[in-house]
Amino acid sequence: MKRYLDKNVIVTGGGAGIGKAISKRLVDEGAIVHIFERDITQANLVLSEFDGLSGSGVAYQVDVSSEASVHNAITQIESVDVLINNAGIASIGNVEVATSEEMDRVYAVNVKGVFHCIQGVIPKMRIQGGGAILNLASIASRLGISDRFAYSMTKGAVFSMTLSVAKDYVAEGIRCNCICPARVHTRFVDSFLEQHYSNRKDEAFKELSDYQPIGRMGKPEEIASLAAFLCSSEASFITGSAFDVDGGVTNLR
Repeated sequence: MKRYLDKNVIVTGGGAGIGKAISKRLVDEGAIVHIFERDITQANLVLSEFDGLSGSGVAYQVDVSSEASVHNAITQIESVDVLINNAGIASIGNVEVATSEEMDRVYAVNVKGVFHCIQGVIPKMRIQGGGAILNLASIASRLGISDRFAYSMTKGAVFSMTLSVAKDYVAEGIRCNCICPARVHTRFVDSFLEQHYSNRKDEAFKELSDYQPIGRMGKPEEIASLAAFLCSSEASFITGSAFDVDGGVTNLR
């Protein structure tokens, strides 16, 4: 399938985990993927894995929490067909342990980062007559999750921004949707287990897996498959929607 042949796609946080899987999937379908990544070394490592695939990639050192950083990168791209807002950071704790500093830290990346990128690409998409925006939200956008107060706040905002942008630009051919994953097995999960459960990693891994009724965590490639569909012309009738990729968490728990 070459649904993205010669399409310009921005993937934020494309240097690892879900972002990396999305970047590789779309390059394999012919896209020119522009990876926005704070860790430029990691982004360049991903580019080295594109050899032999149909499309190509470009890496930019971008801090999505900085409006100037995002603007500088977007001005280097002539046209943007697809924006995938994947970059995000985690935060653990309830409202009692949350601090103003922590709220600001998570908000800057997970909310303002999405805002900066959407605001940056909308003018380009309007000029070219349309485009697709996909935001990575979370089951935390819809459900209460223990000890994820600050994180859940940001993902609720991502969900709301998705609906707002879809409504405001539907007449201009700009679609906006979001994906709400449950736990996905990435390097972050392994680091989390090492940091908090080093003495019982296998047991904790099973607990995290069993939280999903399907009995395991998701795979980055599974999120990438849905992203590839939602941002393609095959999904041209879909906008303002949120898709649960959660192993049954939302409806079966």
